[in-house]
Amino acid sequence: MSDLMSAFGPTDTDLGINELARRTGIPKASVSRLVKEMEGVGLFERQGTKVGLGLRLFELGERASRRRSVREIALPFLADLREATRQTVHLAILDGTDVVYVEILRGRDAPPLPSGVGGRLPAHATGVGKALLAGSPPASFDAVVAAGLTRLGPRTITAPGPLVRQLRRIAASGLAYEFEESAPGVACVASAIRLDSRPIAAVSASGWIGKVDIRRVGPAVHTTALSITRALTAARA
Repeated sequence: MSDLMSAFGPTDTDLGINELARRTGIPKASVSRLVKEMEGVGLFERQGTKVGLGLRLFELGERASRRRSVREIALPFLADLREATRQTVHLAILDGTDVVYVEILRGRDAPPLPSGVGGRLPAHATGVGKALLAGSPPASFDAVVAAGLTRLGPRTITAPGPLVRQLRRIAASGLAYEFEESAPGVACVASAIRLDSRPIAAVSASGWIGKVDIRRVGPAVHTTALSITRALTAARA
């Protein structure tokens, strides 16, 4: 599939099946089949007897560039948060029913967290995920429930009712707490980063239960999220 997309040059808006086969060296029958599959997921769009690159590619490109810009702007604030709290700091985005970790700055005595840069975890079982779900459209919550509230840690929320009640409290306070929901012995507090009142990412601080009073860390995390929000808004102006 990548060969077909790479066949489009800088000035090409649409290409025929024969031309795609010639440029890629892929048999015409295979090109026709691949093009049909790519049309089905929005990567190609039919233009009469030819095809052009689909809107899905532009959506993915926009999402990827957004991730980079959020990380670049957020990084100095994340570093300050780690310095102030001495805990592991995360930056994550919501992708479907999962959170994807864009950046992690590990604390000196960090617990063995299940997260990793570029890795995914179910949104309902993480502080950053709950912070993002609390401000997302109802369809996002419905998708998470439909995917199944799987258990990751000893206290993962596995029923829709308690999750709804917790998300309401998060929406009111701006802070999402997690206690042993993603892994044993781990506490976390998270807050959403917003753009145009919409949550686009979340920042969190995580540490060992018993070694950190995570509720005392909450205001610093919330302030960091607000600072990143202001910096993103200023950068876009």
